[in-house]
Amino acid sequence: MVTHPHRLPNFIIAGAPRSATTWLYVLATRHPEIAMAKPMRPEPKFFLVDRLYQRGLDYYAGNWFDALPKDRILGEKSANYLESRLVANRIYQKLPQVKLIFLLRNPVDRAYSNYLWSCRNGLENETFERALELEDQRERTVSPEWKFARPHANFSRGLYANHLARFFRLFPREQILVLRMEDVIVRPKDVALRFQRFLGVALMPELADGIGIINASMPEGGAPPLTSDLRAALQQWYREPNRRLAALLGPDFVGWEED
Repeated sequence: MVTHPHRLPNFIIAGAPRSATTWLYVLATRHPEIAMAKPMRPEPKFFLVDRLYQRGLDYYAGNWFDALPKDRILGEKSANYLESRLVANRIYQKLPQVKLIFLLRNPVDRAYSNYLWSCRNGLENETFERALELEDQRERTVSPEWKFARPHANFSRGLYANHLARFFRLFPREQILVLRMEDVIVRPKDVALRFQRFLGVALMPELADGIGIINASMPEGGAPPLTSDLRAALQQWYREPNRRLAALLGPDFVGWEED
């Protein structure tokens, strides 16, 4: 970590939204050697929001890390970091030795979950198919209030290779861990072990017990399931981006066509 009079994070959970980053935050808070920036909501977003970033590392440390328990590994979660064109460079300039953790999810399911989140929060009244058609237009005209939440970025957030490439260009691979939400659901203890090994803390997979699903996206009263035709179309649209993701991450990363 860069020399600095304040305490700064050893790791950052940097995305993707709707992909179990809150689950990982809760897992981290259970570990006796880890302390996480609080509150969990709103997330710090220091490296994303210009007016916060411009206040400098003293502000960052003082607001989120200086008061955390001593002799702990410190972490932050800001799930929107992954998709920003600015954040990778900003983090590298200020915290070149920080470890970065990304949780990815089948981009088709993640896109629909994004849509359901927007419906639940009163930000969407179109069908999912129509929302996809309007995405580029809405992204260009999003209000300042929703600039970072990006409630209509259903498809583009799943272009993981584009987003991750910015981090891989700057950070050594040994400082980056990429996990899958699907493994959180079916193999939570395995995910806990990978996370803990990456940070170099005591291995305590049992800490994953009982966390369950957090931030379910289904709106009040339910919602129609994703149609098979639209799922097939999305799978086709994501096919080439997923291939680039596999090439970026290597053979150890299991893509979603094998699920």
